[in-house]
Amino acid sequence: MAEKRTRRRGKGSLLLYKTKAGERWKFQIYVPIDPEHPDLGERRLTRGGFLTVDAADDALQDALKKKRSNEKFAGKTPTLGAYADDWVKSLKLADSTIQGYEKIIHNHIKPELGDVRLDKLTPTRIARHYRELEDHGRRDGKHKGEPLSANSVNKVHIVLGAILDAAIEDSYITTNPTKRKKTVKAPTGKQIREEKPEIQVWTGAQLHAFLAWNRDTFEDELFTLWNTVAFTGLRRSEALALTWGDLNFKTNMLSLRRAANVTKRNATKKTKTGSSRSIDLDQDTVDALKAYKAKRGSISLDLARPEAYVFGNDQGQIRSPNEVGRRWTYRVAKAQEKLDLPRITLKGLRHTHATILLELGVHPKVVQERLGHTKISTTMDIYSHVAPTMQRSAIDLLAKHVAES
Repeated sequence: MAEKRTRRRGKGSLLLYKTKAGERWKFQIYVPIDPEHPDLGERRLTRGGFLTVDAADDALQDALKKKRSNEKFAGKTPTLGAYADDWVKSLKLADSTIQGYEKIIHNHIKPELGDVRLDKLTPTRIARHYRELEDHGRRDGKHKGEPLSANSVNKVHIVLGAILDAAIEDSYITTNPTKRKKTVKAPTGKQIREEKPEIQVWTGAQLHAFLAWNRDTFEDELFTLWNTVAFTGLRRSEALALTWGDLNFKTNMLSLRRAANVTKRNATKKTKTGSSRSIDLDQDTVDALKAYKAKRGSISLDLARPEAYVFGNDQGQIRSPNEVGRRWTYRVAKAQEKLDLPRITLKGLRHTHATILLELGVHPKVVQERLGHTKISTTMDIYSHVAPTMQRSAIDLLAKHVAES
């Protein structure tokens, strides 16, 4: 039998009821079917799962305020999967960010939790889901069924938490079960850092050997692209969105204003930080870019105009970032047949730029500005592997200075 505490009509009521997990409280209140059409009458709204009568009463008071404000109450509680699909469609974020959320929802939320109704999703079920992901959560190709990394599970946790926060705003639930930290144990920062793969970079000699082979032996049409990334530290999407108008050959500077949109063909977006930056160029890179511009102009004058993309295709369109990534991988594999090189990604070429600069004693603030990191702490966290070299150089300089004083 449930114990009921009655109130005056229109003020709602609180009820105590029993579950397998113990006693819980719920509230009931009559609300308009549609505030904009009061002639349609009222319906009973029930929300439960509260651990204490005070928590239930607080939620009831919030509902009464909402009723007085003529706000519309949510109807039938949807499943997590259905609500997640609606939620992601409502977001106003970068296309690549939304695409990432959609991938997480499709691969790691809907398969196991999609059919669970929002108000039936418990902290224990979420915790079990995270452990399952850690054990066999990968769903990509040949790695399907392998453990999902701590970083990936944490991303699932973030997205699921945001979805359930929105569900609270929409009055489908009253609390977010992902925030019950005693039960829902998401991966910690320490776990994520411990699993983070070591950055793969080339030495200065290896970079020189690859670029020389790529230009002189492979005779690569994309040599200037690889060379520019290596000597500027640009992101792949940033390099592909460069126009000739962004280059100043008088001052040997490059102005970075935009990036290629990886989700839309031949489209640009704001840079990752949302701001522009200027990057100094060395003379060899400037000379290579000048020669490349002349070559592009010989194909068509339109390809060398200020608004034309520096590394666009022969139709003047932005090259596909994924296609360029595949071309880089192929070239590294071919180079490895002739040269003693570790395999690195195109992003690894950006990492190589930063690592060499730091090893040469360039101030981290300068490296941060070239890479476009918002905070210097980001730069130092990513390139912490350079710290021992930097310390050795610093102490050697100190010792030399003292000895010569």
